[in-house]
Amino acid sequence: MPVIEIDESGYDQQLAEKEQRILAQFSRFGVNQLEVFASAPKHYRQRAEFRVWHDGDDLYHIMFDQQSKEKVRVDRFDPGAELINELMSAMIAELKDNEVMRRKLFQIDYLTTLSGNALISLLYHKPLDEQWLEAAQDLQARLQQRFNVELIGRARKQKQVLATDYVIEQLEVNGRTYTYQQVENSFTQPNAKVNELMLAWAQDICTPLSNDLLELYCGNGNFSIALADSFNRVLATEISKSSVHSAQYNIAANKVENLDIIRMSSEEFTQAMRKERTFTRLGDIDLHSYDCQTILVDPPRAGMDELTCKLTSEYDNIIYISCNPETLERDLEILTQTHEIARFAIFDQFPYTHHIESGVYLKRK
Repeated sequence: MPVIEIDESGYDQQLAEKEQRILAQFSRFGVNQLEVFASAPKHYRQRAEFRVWHDGDDLYHIMFDQQSKEKVRVDRFDPGAELINELMSAMIAELKDNEVMRRKLFQIDYLTTLSGNALISLLYHKPLDEQWLEAAQDLQARLQQRFNVELIGRARKQKQVLATDYVIEQLEVNGRTYTYQQVENSFTQPNAKVNELMLAWAQDICTPLSNDLLELYCGNGNFSIALADSFNRVLATEISKSSVHSAQYNIAANKVENLDIIRMSSEEFTQAMRKERTFTRLGDIDLHSYDCQTILVDPPRAGMDELTCKLTSEYDNIIYISCNPETLERDLEILTQTHEIARFAIFDQFPYTHHIESGVYLKRK
């Protein structure tokens, strides 16, 4: 059986190599020790995407080798959660002899949770008609005899949602359960257990802090919801409309009463804070009524623009979550002019790859 297999015996060495690489890269900022948070060595991903290969009557998942670009058949995927692997087998068994559901199917995306929910997106090079919808409802009913799963169909300019287009995740952090809606095709942390470690690390930093918190790039409220108890008020921004909707759902689900999320880019927020522009979407939120002495930023791989970096440097405490060491290094050139690094952590969100998630806590000099 074709398997994307992991040799667990090499896990500690690959993580140690990442630690040494990050230490060497950031030593010039005075970093000489890292807090290192390991992943489970197998079955750590809650998300996975596969192309689908049609070979006569046969049908199977494939991936492409990054070096050779050749296709690799995948019947079992060790990085994926056990639930993903179970669903992969079940989907191929169901689709193989189902002409309506398999015709023009070119990709299957799996989104699962630690709490056992799953969402499967089927991507097609054909319009999704009533015949497809009826077949998909029948397939979903059969799958739901074994799994807590929903199906979605996608085609050009079409999104066919059979029931819901999200899963509900529950994360355990310092003895408390947090509920998060995660929407299909929106960003979520793929390694849920490491995400729990990241949230616990951030809580440890924020517990002795006070006043208000500002968060930029808040996504679905992943950090702001878990940190709200440490502050009087929390103000968070996010540009993605679907992420803001999820964040509002998550605020209600977790009964958080001191958190406001506004849909703005970091650049727009900077302009609003500097009173360079007014925004009707701020409604009755008075930005200048907040006493934010702490800021948390979790930017995309491109990092922050220079103006946002300078805005960030105006806060006493900075928590910077980064998925790209290169842009983190660039941004720290600006931030360390006014702040010093108090803690530096790495979180192995993506084992056996060169990717690493970092967390840096900076305090004003």
